Amino acid sequence: MRLDRVAEDIFILISELYAQVSSTVLITAEGAIVVDAMPFPSEARQIISFVESKLGPNRVRYVVTTHHHADHVYGSYLFPEAEIIAHDLCRDMLQRVGLANLERSKRSTPALAEVDLRLPDITFQHELHLHLGHRHLWLMHTPGHTADSISAFAMDDKVLIAGDTVMPVPHIVSGDPEQFSRSLAALRNLDPSFIIQGHGDVLLRGEVDEAIDSSIRYLAAIAERVGKLVQRGDPPQKLREIDIESCGKSRIPLDGLVSKLHMDNLLALYRRMKDSGS
Repeated sequence: MRLDRVAEDIFILISELYAQVSSTVLITAEGAIVVDAMPFPSEARQIISFVESKLGPNRVRYVVTTHHHADHVYGSYLFPEAEIIAHDLCRDMLQRVGLANLERSKRSTPALAEVDLRLPDITFQHELHLHLGHRHLWLMHTPGHTADSISAFAMDDKVLIAGDTVMPVPHIVSGDPEQFSRSLAALRNLDPSFIIQGHGDVLLRGEVDEAIDSSIRYLAAIAERVGKLVQRGDPPQKLREIDIESCGKSRIPLDGLVSKLHMDNLLALYRRMKDSGS
């Protein structure tokens, strides 16, 4: 994994195995906080080794899970000494569908064979303030990517750990575009110095406002473009004519994966609008 430091004792590890998914480690004298634990055991163990190099063994006190998707939760079982924190809905979703999803993933991905599903120990609905050592981490509900999405704000350094609420292109297949836009606007109002995205590179202060604003504009653009297509009665094949650049986003990030995410968004919106008669 790639390792970067974004502030004193705040480190980001970025996966080289899956979609540049990120994990954040906050080091304190009282132990470590890990935000998102990677999908693959091999990478979760790299997080553990990194914390051990700083603090010694068994010093992760909390693992914060930003939402229930596999690439953010599967590594959590390797932190038995830590309490897992997530949104109420994250626990509900993992209880309802998590085990079945994991079993399907194991059949298609042998690297996940040893994974055990770990449910959150502590959950909240709107916000939670986590204090450890000198760190004050404000956890807040930021739905849109998923109903259970949360973000974490390191108050002292103004570092926003956004989970998949901030990505190179918003992904709304499991979520809601209007909620997403409201969550993005709320995060912008925090005036963060850095944003650690759920996938991809860290956003620096000079990039933050434009990145968030472009995502809000993107969500509005795809809703408008798909809505017109549905109103005309066009078939879903016409979605291919709505390219990502015309909606204000680049096709380059995440090694080009954003183009697939964009098409997934368009198809999800098309189906919802057709089903609702929009």
